[in-house]
Amino acid sequence: MSESDGMDDVIDGGLRQSLMIASRIAETLARRRQESQRQQEHRDAQAAQEAAARLAAERSTAHAVLAQVEKDQWWDKAQPADIATAHAVAEGWKDYDPIALSASEKIRQEVLSRYAIDTREVGGAELEAGIQTATTEKAKGEQARSQEDARKGEAEHQKATQLIAAARAEELRAQAAKLAPEMERHQVPADYLANPELTKALQLAHNAKTPKAREVADAEIKERMFLIGKDGINGPDIDQLRTETTANVNGAGEEHFKDPAFVDAAKKLHEAKLLAEGGFTGDKWSTQEQRYERAEKELFARMEAVGREIENRVTGNDSSRLKDQGLKTETAAQSGYGSAEHHQKFAESLAGTGANETQIRGRLAAARSEGTHPRAAVTTGKAAEARKSRRGASVGAERGKSGLSR
Repeated sequence: MSESDGMDDVIDGGLRQSLMIASRIAETLARRRQESQRQQEHRDAQAAQEAAARLAAERSTAHAVLAQVEKDQWWDKAQPADIATAHAVAEGWKDYDPIALSASEKIRQEVLSRYAIDTREVGGAELEAGIQTATTEKAKGEQARSQEDARKGEAEHQKATQLIAAARAEELRAQAAKLAPEMERHQVPADYLANPELTKALQLAHNAKTPKAREVADAEIKERMFLIGKDGINGPDIDQLRTETTANVNGAGEEHFKDPAFVDAAKKLHEAKLLAEGGFTGDKWSTQEQRYERAEKELFARMEAVGREIENRVTGNDSSRLKDQGLKTETAAQSGYGSAEHHQKFAESLAGTGANETQIRGRLAAARSEGTHPRAAVTTGKAAEARKSRRGASVGAERGKSGLSR
């Protein structure tokens, strides 16, 4: 058991280090994007178009990297370096891109539940503070090594990003071959498959077995083609949604656009508005007016929820943070249960009670035979009991239908 604990510590330490380096890379990506935007604002029309094209290409690459984050099977196989790469991309783009914002929260939840690490608490600021306080020659050497590690980390990140983007491009080529009839029928360019909503609509059309299903899919494809013509393949960015929403919705503020669900609702409202202005009326199952009303209702619901969360943080009643902290504490307690360090502390506590050496050895032997944390044991017992109950219920139901076996 101690060997397993040691391996867990190595994986945990490696993941923490990878996430810290990824945070530094994310800061670099964010600064580059901001610089690219500043340059775009001061260049002439042609240069601005080139800068916008580069920004769109980088955004598409980011989407390719983050597409895997939503897949459970990816998390089951992902290595610390893979998670760090996705974390860096999500953090670098989350203030600009709705998909990155959603991926950032997904990564935080998965890393917290799987490794008991909160990505919000593992940032480049820790490394930066150490570098700034370095005053001795030794510290300078450590700073140089840290900078070299950062450069290597960034190079590895770029390489990993390129490999993921290449794999995503190959995936899109395979999708284009599969969906060729629908793409030709609707005159969809191959690069439009980078838009996940359009790809989903094309897939629905490809799988449609009835006229009604094909009609619904075709209508969705036409709407998505129209929206791409308005917002581009990658859709509206957060700055655009912020400007539009705050101008039309009272009470929408900066804090709301840090919430992935609110940003998603704002995007739906934006798209419903564009489609209505473009003359789309919806269909007999859902009119465009009904879609707009649903999107507006969802937006206000999220606005109220975010307002409550802000109020809880101000009053010190942040239940989500307490829940996260409790999860980390419980996980750490269970992982340490039965370890050598745990038994050593237990022995010291027994010695403090006046127990003799023989009694202490006996209690330790009993403790070592019980290697499961009480909380985990209770959970396992309940699960086994539930399975037993389900089997019993199943057998009872079967006998009730066909009578006792002779």
